[in-house]
This record gives sequence, C-alpha cells and structure tokens, in this order.
Amino acid sequence: MELLFLGTSAGQPSKSRNVTATALKLLDERNEVWLFDCGEGTQQQVLRTTLRPRKITKVFITHLHGDHIFGLPGFLASRNFQASEEEGQTDLDLYGPVGIKDFVMTALKISKTRLAYRIHFHELSESGKIFEDATFRVYCEPLAHTIFCLGYRVVENDKTGELDAEKLKADGLPFGPLFGRVKKGEVVEYEGKRYAPADYIGGDIPGRIVAIMGDTRKSDAAVRLALGANVLVHEATYEAKEAVMAKKHGHSTSRQAAEVAQEANVNRLLLTHVSARYVGPLATQLAQEARQLHANSFVVKDFYEEKV
Repeated sequence: MELLFLGTSAGQPSKSRNVTATALKLLDERNEVWLFDCGEGTQQQVLRTTLRPRKITKVFITHLHGDHIFGLPGFLASRNFQASEEEGQTDLDLYGPVGIKDFVMTALKISKTRLAYRIHFHELSESGKIFEDATFRVYCEPLAHTIFCLGYRVVENDKTGELDAEKLKADGLPFGPLFGRVKKGEVVEYEGKRYAPADYIGGDIPGRIVAIMGDTRKSDAAVRLALGANVLVHEATYEAKEAVMAKKHGHSTSRQAAEVAQEANVNRLLLTHVSARYVGPLATQLAQEARQLHANSFVVKDFYEEKV
C-alpha cells in the first residue's frame, strides 16, 4: 500500500504544484490503484509516473469544486485507450457527491466521447460504509467546507497471524501440505498427535488505515475518520496566523490539521492542498507549525510517495 501525490496545490496550479489528485497504490494487495480527486492536468501528472490508467479501478471525489474534478472527463476519455488485446478494458467505480454523475455524463455527451468500459456511479449524501470486500472497507463522512465535501477512510481487513513453522516442525509435523492445512485453520492429526491451529498461529495482524480528507475546516468528522490511522492526508491551505481566513473559506491551517492528527492519534500526518503563496521556506514553515503539535508531520510535494 503506497500513496502517490499527483497534485498538491490549493485552488489553482502553480509552477511547482498541480491541483489535487492522490493515488492509493494497492498493487500488491489487489493489483489496483484508487484515485482520490482528479484536478485539471491529472492525466499529464500520471504520464510522469509508472501508473497505468487502466489499473485505476476506483475514483473517489471529495467535492465538486473545479480544482478537484476538472481533470476527470479528460482522464476518463484517455483511459479509454489504455486497454490491451491481452488484458482488455476494465470497468470503473466512481464515488462522489450528488451531481458527479451529471458532471461526467454532460462532459462526455457534449464532447461525443464514447467509452469502451462502464462507469458505475455511486453518489453519496451521508456518512457510512460505501465499499467492502475480502481485503478492504471504505467509509465516508461529510466534512466542513463551503459546499458538500467528503472525507474517506480506507481500512485494510485484518490478516491471519503468521504460522510458527519452526514450532510445528519441532513438535514432529513434517514440512509439506500438512503445514498448509494448519495455516488454513484445520486441526491436523499425524502419528497419533493432534496439531491445533490455535497453538501454532499468532494473533491477527491489524490492517492498515489511511484517511484522506477533502477540503475542510477543522472538524470532528475528520477526527472520526482518522482515528488510529497509519497515515492521515489532510489539507493545510494556510499557515497558523491565517486561521480567520481559513475558516472563512472553509479550509484549515497546518496547525489545525495537526490538531486533528493529535486528537485522532494518527501515526503520520501528510499535509497537502497548499496555497500557492507558500513556496520554498514558507512551505517548510507549514510543516514546522504542524510539528509543534504532531511531531510526525510532513508537507508533501507533487510525486512524493509514501509507503503505508
């Protein structure tokens, strides 16, 4: 599980930052990539990475402001050409606030764009679990922005503990298929001895948690979504002294993002959605302000990757 930041600027692109888009690479876990927001120019950013657009099977939109969705029609159209004869094309699930379907379908209709794959729209209007399978669960909750905006919580399901192969071997079970049966949870009997999985398999390994916020003032919803997360991705549009402006425009300061991380007891805070006014040392200052409350905080740049 890895995060790849394709765009980290607030509102408009700058010379060093594109507008918001974050890829969650789940290649080892499920051979997929999930995309969170898709600002203008996202497909150009993708071209500068090793990402394959057809691997992006889910897109999660936080809200309908242009710097988070204007790249979506172009990305969806370009993805149309990414299929191979061997692999074919894959459908895409698109999650987002009510209105995202109209936006996409209108753009495709007016531009007479035909897709060789199907988009499954999931329009969201309230809190809850929006996806679950054998490996992951995804939750969303409205945040506190100037329009309806969502934050997302991605939870990896717990994994079965490790098999103590050395103990099994020492207790007389020959290495081979019988080990696999114990690992699967079966009680194995061999030469009059009983081998119970509970005696040889460690406790479940907790799944990892990633929380990705949309634009928001400091909010209790963000804290709930981030509880115990390995990584919290939170906007930091302004520095601490601009708290009044941040509140007026529905955004957070870096210090407020750190307050969320501290209250939610997250391990790592990654600050993004940075105003174009903060370049060089000024961007470093945002991180320094956050670290006064949450030591493990970092301001990300475009193409920064973080292994979770």
